[in-house]
This record gives sequence, C-alpha cells and structure tokens, in this order.
Amino acid sequence: MADLFAPENLVAFLTLTILEIVLGIDNVIFVAILSTKLPLNEQARARTTGISLAVLTRILLLLSITWVMRLTAPLFTIFSNPLSGRDLILLIGGLFLIGKSTFEIHEKLDSIEHESVSKVAASFTAIILQIVIVDIVFSLDSVITAVGISGNLWVMIPAVIIAAAVMLFFAGPIGNFVEKHPTMKILALAFLILIGLMLVIEGWNPELVHENHLKNYVYVAMAFSFLVELVNIRLRKAEPVHLHNQPTVVEKRAAVPEQKPVLAEQRIAKPRRAKRK
Repeated sequence: MADLFAPENLVAFLTLTILEIVLGIDNVIFVAILSTKLPLNEQARARTTGISLAVLTRILLLLSITWVMRLTAPLFTIFSNPLSGRDLILLIGGLFLIGKSTFEIHEKLDSIEHESVSKVAASFTAIILQIVIVDIVFSLDSVITAVGISGNLWVMIPAVIIAAAVMLFFAGPIGNFVEKHPTMKILALAFLILIGLMLVIEGWNPELVHENHLKNYVYVAMAFSFLVELVNIRLRKAEPVHLHNQPTVVEKRAAVPEQKPVLAEQRIAKPRRAKRK
C-alpha cells in the first residue's frame, strides 16, 4: 500500500482524474440531452442511472483489462487496413452517435413530421438503453487511455469514481442549461456529430487521429463555438429561441396541472335520482 503514495502514482492519479473528467464531458452532454426527453420528475433519475452505469462499465472493463487489451489485436483487413475489436466498437458507436444526433436535430427542427413523432412519449427504459450503448463506446476509449497512463488498478478505479462524481454533479446544471437555451441544445447535438465522426475516423485509422492531433482541433472548434453562443445568449435579452414542439422548462412546469384540495362538501356523494317507471 505504501507504493500507492509514490510520486509517480500520485502524478498518474491526478493526470488520469483530469483526463477522465475531460473524456466524460461528451458522455454528460449526451446523457443531459436524452434525459430532457423524459418528464421532469424522471430526468434526474435518468441522469443518475446513466452515469452510474457508465462508472460500472468502466470498472468492469478495468477489472477485465486482459480482455480489453486483446481487443487491440487485428481481426481482419479491409482495403489493406487492419481492424481490431476496439476499432469495430468505435466505428459502430461513432455511426450510432452521428445517426442519433442527426435524428434529434431533425426532430427538433422539422415541424411537420415532429408533430406525429411527439405523440409517442420517450420511455425511461429506451433512454437508458441508448445511454448504455454510448457508455460502452466512451468507456472503452477511456479505459484504454487509463491503462496507457497507469497499469495500477488501485490508481485507475479511484480516478474513475472521482471523475464520475464530478460528472454526476454537473449533469444536472448542464441539462438545465441546455434545456433553458434551445439553441445550445442544437449546438450540443452538433458537437456530438463531430465526436461521432472522430470516433469513426479513429476506428478506421487511429494513427491518422493521433499523429495529426485531430482531437485537439475538434475540441478547439467546439470551445470556440460554445463561447460564441454564450456571447449570443448574453446579447440576446429577449425571449430565447423556441424550437418546434419543444417547450422550455418553465412551459413544462406550467403545463402540469396543480391539484386543488377537495372540499368536504365535494366529497359527499350526490343522491341518485329515482328512476321513472
């Protein structure tokens, strides 16, 4: 146990915790957007369940680290490009993220088709299932990064748990902020499309992403777009932009009918009228 407090392990712990928080931002955005499709009384539970499942997935992958490292071995070759199990997961997960985000943007902007789609309420199980699919993709990338920094489970698991606690703390404010500003929701979905595209490129050719530092360019572009939108929100003092059939938090709360107290006189059943012969 004394080796755990060695300088190299402490540095690895701090570095890994920061990286896990940064890598978890994508997951938090996805969870926050999906949870807003549920009723207000279920959104917090969906965020907690989704992030908890993400932590559980990462810990299980860390405990089965031998199997995870086997995923990097090439399985077959397509167009002279070897693909491993990890590459396939990134490819499928990236395509899912692109398709899901594109569908969400289309649903929020198309007023004709959305009118029929909005009648079908999103179920809690369906939302959690989508969160789990994306959790597996993000968790795999996160675990492989963690193994590259430190191979000590007693360093990696606490870092993942601390990062998850930070994600859980900020998931609510991020979800409320995105729900309050609909334009930010579209921007966040555009970010997820970029991240999905990056996952596809990384799954097809990992060297292209790492050697050219493509992730840095993507994150800088996302940060710049986010700052520009913050300036727009600051300058736009009028009511926020409304999306088609997408009520704000205030409108959702106002739509919930208040239960009025039943008076004692109303509880007395009215006498039935005698039937005429």
